[in-house]
Amino acid sequence: MLKRKIEQKLMEWKNTENHKPLIIKGCRQCGKTFSVLDFARKNYKNVVYLNFFENPDYAAVFSGSLEVDNIVMMLSALMGSDAVFESGNTVLILDEIQECPEARTALKFFRIDGRYDVIGTGSLLGVKGYGKEPKSIPVGSETVLDMYPLDFEEFLWANGIADSVIDFLKGWLEKEEPVPEALHNRMRQLLLQYAVVGGMPDAVQTFVDTKQMDQVLQIQRDIIRSYEDDMVKYAERKDKSRIKECFQSIPKQLSKENKKFQYSVVKKGSSAAQYAGSLQWIEDAGIIIRCYNLSITELPLDGNAEQDVFKVYMQDCGLFVSMLEDGTQYDILQGKLYAYKGAIFENLVADIFGKMGRKLYYFHKDSGLEVDFVIRYKGQCTLVEVKAATGNTKSTKTILNHPEKYHVNSAIKLGDYNVGRAGMILTLPLYMAFLLKDR
Repeated sequence: MLKRKIEQKLMEWKNTENHKPLIIKGCRQCGKTFSVLDFARKNYKNVVYLNFFENPDYAAVFSGSLEVDNIVMMLSALMGSDAVFESGNTVLILDEIQECPEARTALKFFRIDGRYDVIGTGSLLGVKGYGKEPKSIPVGSETVLDMYPLDFEEFLWANGIADSVIDFLKGWLEKEEPVPEALHNRMRQLLLQYAVVGGMPDAVQTFVDTKQMDQVLQIQRDIIRSYEDDMVKYAERKDKSRIKECFQSIPKQLSKENKKFQYSVVKKGSSAAQYAGSLQWIEDAGIIIRCYNLSITELPLDGNAEQDVFKVYMQDCGLFVSMLEDGTQYDILQGKLYAYKGAIFENLVADIFGKMGRKLYYFHKDSGLEVDFVIRYKGQCTLVEVKAATGNTKSTKTILNHPEKYHVNSAIKLGDYNVGRAGMILTLPLYMAFLLKDR
């Protein structure tokens, strides 16, 4: 069974005094239901589980009075022995809660009542045009957690890498000393595997169990098809084709020299007015992540972001690779990451940073200056260059040489290297990206 970080967050929530009902948001098939049910069965005497997608009839329970006693009575009548409500010992799980907006509204009544814990999960929560929105969002009556596919650290756990090994890596990062060759090579191998497998639980489990990449690819492409089906099924009629076109343009967007998202690449002659809402739909569904251009390289990053200038990456790098032509997986596993003008490497870093909860930023000027990512690290604005191959860092050096103009004095170069430093530039193996937490 895959170890997930959400388990610790669920336990922290449960142990918080007077905790509110919990909502877990995340893209389809990232493991929400499995993790919540596993946690519930281990930590509660009684688990009452409703899936509004599989059984729409459950929605009728929430169509009348939303008083807790009424809901409990209705569920007990409908589910019999599968619905045991005992104060302090029962958790009610509302799976795919976006299918029943009244159930979302009911959370404020459960919050006031306080006898039962409630966990809701949703994959299309907040998606504009979904068509099912609660009459009243229970603001102040729920705690919301974002859940992602497995991140690189969880992938390492799945492949037998112990926390002690990760602690060793942290030590070499802090000391800025090279990682011993044997471990360095093993980590490089695992990173390449993560680039093609990604973090969707079914794909990871299949890889761990079989090492059959054709099976992994089939799972990934099935997931991609399910996303496209959602776009057609749930979006407003006028948006259906546009959402799908935006989604399918992502590989083309990232294969350009200038990876800025351009609506004209989606469809010749198209504009933001036509497609901005469609792109937002995909983002709200947790499928993509935006990386915003900065007007200036200084903190606070969010305050300097240009909201209409951005790159788009897939939230999960494995799904991105599955959208590319056959043979790409083999090339990556052989260490050939040069295709798509570095897009695979960049999406890999975007995946790692995004699943850490980082908002993504980059820096581009018409003069030709461009830095792949800009992060807050150790309290400082820090440039991050991503190099698939040995490459120059001309833009980074230019920026570092003019602190009076750019307000930056530190940079990190990620690539196929070991740990090292040259002046203000810290060189790191790409597999250490997940350790770059602001602290």
